[in-house]
Amino acid sequence: MKKVVLTSTLALMTSMALANEQAVTEQTTAEQALLPQTVFKNVDIFNGTENKLYENHHVLIEGNKIKSISGDEITVRDDALIIDGKGKTLTPGFIENHAHLMLMGPSLPAMESGKTWEDFAIHGSRMAQMYLMQGFTTVRDAGGANGGLRRAIDAGEIIGPRYYPSGAFLSTRGGHADFANYSAPVGQESNFTRLNMAQEVDSVGDVKKYARNNFRMGATQLKYMQSGGVVSAFDPWQLLAGSPEELSAAVAVAESYGSYVMAHSYRKEAILGALDAGVMSIEHGFSFDCEIAEVMNDKGAYITTNLTAFDPGLMDIPAIKNVPSSYRKAQSATESFKNYIPNMKKCPVKRGFQTDCVGSVDACNIQIAYEKKLNNDFFGPYESLKTLTSIGGEIATLTGDFTNPYPEAKLGVIEVGAYADVLLLDGNPLQDFSVVGTGDKWFGAEKRVDSPETIQLIMKDGVIYKNTL
Repeated sequence: MKKVVLTSTLALMTSMALANEQAVTEQTTAEQALLPQTVFKNVDIFNGTENKLYENHHVLIEGNKIKSISGDEITVRDDALIIDGKGKTLTPGFIENHAHLMLMGPSLPAMESGKTWEDFAIHGSRMAQMYLMQGFTTVRDAGGANGGLRRAIDAGEIIGPRYYPSGAFLSTRGGHADFANYSAPVGQESNFTRLNMAQEVDSVGDVKKYARNNFRMGATQLKYMQSGGVVSAFDPWQLLAGSPEELSAAVAVAESYGSYVMAHSYRKEAILGALDAGVMSIEHGFSFDCEIAEVMNDKGAYITTNLTAFDPGLMDIPAIKNVPSSYRKAQSATESFKNYIPNMKKCPVKRGFQTDCVGSVDACNIQIAYEKKLNNDFFGPYESLKTLTSIGGEIATLTGDFTNPYPEAKLGVIEVGAYADVLLLDGNPLQDFSVVGTGDKWFGAEKRVDSPETIQLIMKDGVIYKNTL
């Protein structure tokens, strides 16, 4: 008798489970059927990877992903939003791979001694909105920002792009991210260390501690300052900062989180050392040559370079022109880095778009537009468009499945299943690159409007933030 009761109970439980599973499936199907639909009709598509436009196509967005792409009209529900592109170009949203949204300037000492967390937060929120309105639907922050800005953006509290922060710069004493005052004793807390915007790491133990803390604070990857810089106070640009063991420790921590390290590397020795340690993203990389290219391609590594470093007006930057030590460093660096452009053309590697602006929102707006122009001037429209789109999407995937905050779909491409991060441009960027929102001047340029007129529609995650059609 007891056996019969048990069997009946199991049968009842199985029946209930099956019914519940069916109900969940029906509910999920119903929810999917009700996802908002947007159709872009009559658009020419640059898909992020090919040197061509797919003319007179139609793209269906469901929810926050691309559902279908067709040369024929797509059947949708009566409540779908229909946007007639009238032959305009649909591209992936742009991706910035090296920004500093929290660093408003006007100088490092000013930020160290005269700014509070409120100043940084307000500046970061304004930078986030400006970047989105310039067509950037994804930004990788290369140091100085934790996870708070991303949480606010993703929660809809502020407007901005998808956001990949690096947490605190990891820098040795006297290195490129030692922002402490000149007379600060070793180990003394600074404004930057207190806010986890930059941390001094002078041992393997330091590297592990602060690298782990960065991920705790919301970082998606780590930024290690391996070389010196030009405008920083204590370091020659030729500096080889940190030991191989310390750099390897940063890589090991990142890999334990399924992520990677990006390294600020100028000298050839620094770049090769970083690649040997397992660094996957070389930042700046001004001493790039064909030997480095061979190693990078073998390891599947990436480089991002601010091309404004090769602009003739570089010496007019106030932080360089008005500081004798920085001016001397800039002269030396410019001579040493002069072969970057020809070497990149001769031995190309995967290169992501980088602006590296530190300063006011208006100044960075100008610099971003000018950086777009220089990409086209040096490498042409197709390579520049890939740099702005699909290559940045590949870099985003380096964060891995469980550290990547946006793991469900691809970025930087127009293809079925990718995130619905798209732009509509008033023109063909393969023929007239200015439609991406370029600027002809850097210093002395007039203040730019909030968003380029030629970027007529901006959609991120299936939500339209600008539409002037």
